[in-house]
Amino acid sequence: MTDTPTAVTDTDVQHAMDGYWDGRAPAYDDHQQRTQTPPIRAFWRDLWRDALPAAPVDVLDAGTGSGEVAVLLAELGHRVTGIDTADGMLTIARDRAVAATFAPVWQQGDAVAPPFGPATFDVVSSRYVLWTLRDPLTALRNWHGVLRPGGRLVAVDGNWFPQGIHRSDGGPADKLPDFQRAYDRDVAASLPLAEQDSMAVAAATIEAAGFVDVTVTPLPELERLQRAADVDSDHEITQQFLVTATKR
Repeated sequence: MTDTPTAVTDTDVQHAMDGYWDGRAPAYDDHQQRTQTPPIRAFWRDLWRDALPAAPVDVLDAGTGSGEVAVLLAELGHRVTGIDTADGMLTIARDRAVAATFAPVWQQGDAVAPPFGPATFDVVSSRYVLWTLRDPLTALRNWHGVLRPGGRLVAVDGNWFPQGIHRSDGGPADKLPDFQRAYDRDVAASLPLAEQDSMAVAAATIEAAGFVDVTVTPLPELERLQRAADVDSDHEITQQFLVTATKR
């Protein structure tokens, strides 16, 4: 008699990801800070300022990580709540906000199932989160739910692993063996957007979640600025996109 393989649950997937990001939080944040040259910082500030409504509005930064975007949005005058499930990331976010003039509110929470009632926010923001969602349709429906009528989704992401997280050609993912161990083949297979080669599936999922006016805008200037910074040894610099949508 053979044992039946145990199915990988959502809890298993999230636990694996949280374990990785808890441990990597300091290195990840250091990497973010090293790549933030003055032109890149100005780019991000202009992008978020122009993509969001005029301040102040209530913003949920889903999957806030080490809080860089949340702090920037607060500095732009918005009322920001940042949520993440990785304690290590939230620790850095809280430390960062100590020196901020306008600090976000931090709360442990799942980006797939934000712990807030309906019509709580005017904007849901995210950066580099769409690809990590273990259930994108459920997450985006929940993001739609926490928005007020006329609310906006504003996300930035890219197609980070079009050849697969477990590519074997010496690509960037292979330079991060801890990442591959955490995002093993079961986890990778549980992330529908992680290995896409375009933003089309993400855009279609956003529409299926009930959003309208979904737009995907390439950000070639960001790629140019990041290549010019020339400090990104472990991560492949690639085209990124601004994704916006509206709750009717």
